[in-house]
Amino acid sequence: MDRLTLTPKDDVDYLVLEAPVIAPDIVCGKTLEEIAELPVLEGNTQWPLGRFFAISGKVADSVEDQGIIIAGDVPRVKYIGAFMTAGAVLCKGDVDMYCGAWMKGGRIRVKGDADAFCAIQMEGGDILFEGNVFDYCGASYRGDWRGMKGGKIVINGNAGQSVGEYMMGGTITVKGDVGINAGIHMGKGIGRKDPPPTIIIHGNSPGRVGAMMNRGNIYVFGKIGAMMPGFTPNGTEELEIDGVLTTFQVLNGDHAELGRGKLFVKM
Repeated sequence: MDRLTLTPKDDVDYLVLEAPVIAPDIVCGKTLEEIAELPVLEGNTQWPLGRFFAISGKVADSVEDQGIIIAGDVPRVKYIGAFMTAGAVLCKGDVDMYCGAWMKGGRIRVKGDADAFCAIQMEGGDILFEGNVFDYCGASYRGDWRGMKGGKIVINGNAGQSVGEYMMGGTITVKGDVGINAGIHMGKGIGRKDPPPTIIIHGNSPGRVGAMMNRGNIYVFGKIGAMMPGFTPNGTEELEIDGVLTTFQVLNGDHAELGRGKLFVKM
């Protein structure tokens, strides 16, 4: 795989950048000079990408062979890897909102923390967040009711509130704790024969897990502070989840909606 390296310039200040051009689909087949001229937005002002990053490395002819390395923290750069269909992106530090949003394929790895709305309406591919992720990861766009549709997200740290909100497919695994409303409205809009969306939570939640979910599976290894009243116990099951054989209490719900979701809580 050919790798293009973007190194943040320390001597250039900015408020927030919107940079969906940082994606394999956009940079593949271009020269380094053409990539440096790709437009990014600071508010309503357009700048060339090369104003903020030193650009080096190799460019691939196909998106499948294109890798991008962001060699530093970019906590105020939004939309990294948004809409990408193939290739790979490695962020060696923190990233801002909408990382991997509307992603259809490829791989993203973030070695730091990520802000809100990452991987919203994601359809395919794999994302690994090695740090913490803020609110609405794998959720819907504001005002929409369609969340993540496919793919795989792994969060090694903690996740904020409403992870997997309106989630329709795919898998989200959180190795740490989650905020309130994990899986809220999960499964809305999917058919009975569609593969159910899945959320795996290894840590704790303050409550409202699976609130108003229609379909799907949520597995919780930690503690839930406040259980939703619309879930009813339905026995126990011994399952191997993430390579660990565990006995779960099974609850069906949320009966405030269709009640066809399943919540598995470690006993």
